Amino acid sequence: MKILSLNVWGGMLHAPLLDYLAEADADIYCLQEVPRAVAARSQWLTYRDGAVELQQRANLYREIADVLPGHDGFFAPTARGELADGDVPCHQEFGLATFIRQDIAVIGQALDFVHGSFSPHGFGTHPRARNAHAFRLYDYEADRAVCVVQFHGLRELDGKGDTPNRTAQAEALIALIDRLHREDEGLIVCGDFNVLPDSSTFKALDRLGLTDLVTARGFSDTRTSLYTKPGRYADYMLVNDAVRIVDFTVVETPEVSDHRPLLLTIA
Repeated sequence: MKILSLNVWGGMLHAPLLDYLAEADADIYCLQEVPRAVAARSQWLTYRDGAVELQQRANLYREIADVLPGHDGFFAPTARGELADGDVPCHQEFGLATFIRQDIAVIGQALDFVHGSFSPHGFGTHPRARNAHAFRLYDYEADRAVCVVQFHGLRELDGKGDTPNRTAQAEALIALIDRLHREDEGLIVCGDFNVLPDSSTFKALDRLGLTDLVTARGFSDTRTSLYTKPGRYADYMLVNDAVRIVDFTVVETPEVSDHRPLLLTIA
């Protein structure tokens, strides 16, 4: 089973991104920063937040679904805000997307917010709401169940250090995992955590027997050349001892986002 985690950056590099996702041939795609605007007329929308103005792919969720026809898609928005479709306002949802190959059975799910709550009338003030999505899956080939969890950690305006919000977020994530995961089964937790390797988040997750593969295997950078700020860690992939690892890598090329994909293969 091959599991890919990636913050897709709102589809800023949508053409190479779609090519890469199709060619990666993963069984499970855990994707963060996925937009969906079902009523959009254009392929691009304009996002504005104070002095920040970005072009955002209008309905990236649908475009990814189209290049992964053998997967079932699950979309979990954190908010719905207003962007500009040319000179016309357009509502867009933003959040997590998970795509699971159809020959893998989904036998349980847990979805909830780990910070804040759903914002239906705008993206909200920082730090914005965050959710997590957990799946209990049955792998017929391996003849066993495994739990895969993804989330996008909250962004604090003053950096990636420990804060009370992040402490509470870690506890909420653990509580969500505990709803679904069975003690003797494999557990994988991945995503854009938005923290540094010395974060207390990892000390909390250690209670679940989880070990981070990015730092444990000597990777020091999960950002691409498109990210120019200091602090090159953001994305992590954690596993427990029940997961039999065949291979793990932080993918350097192609660059399809300002984040690098994390790719795990398990037996």
